[in-house]
Amino acid sequence: MAGELRKEKLVVVMMLALGLLLCPVYSKKSSSDNPADDLAVIVNQNRTANKLPALHDNPGLACIALQYIQAYQGQCNEVGPNGEKPADYEFNQTFADNCGVDPMTISDISGIVLACETKYQDASYAFSNLLFLDSKSVTTLLNKNQTEFGAGISGYAGGSPYFWCILFSHGGSNSTFVFSAGKAKYQQTGCFSGTAEPCSGAQSMRHFSFSLILASIIGLVVAIF
Repeated sequence: MAGELRKEKLVVVMMLALGLLLCPVYSKKSSSDNPADDLAVIVNQNRTANKLPALHDNPGLACIALQYIQAYQGQCNEVGPNGEKPADYEFNQTFADNCGVDPMTISDISGIVLACETKYQDASYAFSNLLFLDSKSVTTLLNKNQTEFGAGISGYAGGSPYFWCILFSHGGSNSTFVFSAGKAKYQQTGCFSGTAEPCSGAQSMRHFSFSLILASIIGLVVAIF
């Protein structure tokens, strides 16, 4: 009798585990393995919906957006109008070098939109509920003089909190923020748009979701048995 009851419990656990594993496939489905690319697509969709031209998704600028995030060292409280921002000189002296961007091709940054959240959110949620909430950020997005942009996403040290950053520029789309070696230097963590490549290192957002699923399954097994 005890053996049959244990079998029934095992079946319940397996069914619940299958449900948990399938859940993110449908609720977190992404068009790519890089959520920064997904965010970039949404940026241009919103511009074209407002009868504005799509912007060039510049990978050099996107990598610098990722570096801009890293400069905050996980300090969510520094994000906002009263926070301490990275110094302007860091774009040329630090961020460009860390990305392998030729400093001679750096153009002016015409807009910075940055957000931080303790929980990871997908690109659609981040766009609507974190990044573009006020008139200043929306004006930056819909500025007719913008020509290019880049998006970066990263968690701090591979986990929470999570940062989303979009940098805009008026530079020439084929001549600015150019990689010296033809491609970016390896980024240990995070994602940046424009390359159609997956996130770097351990910063896979799906890896984080899978860890939560695995922890839930273990919790179910302990609870039932």
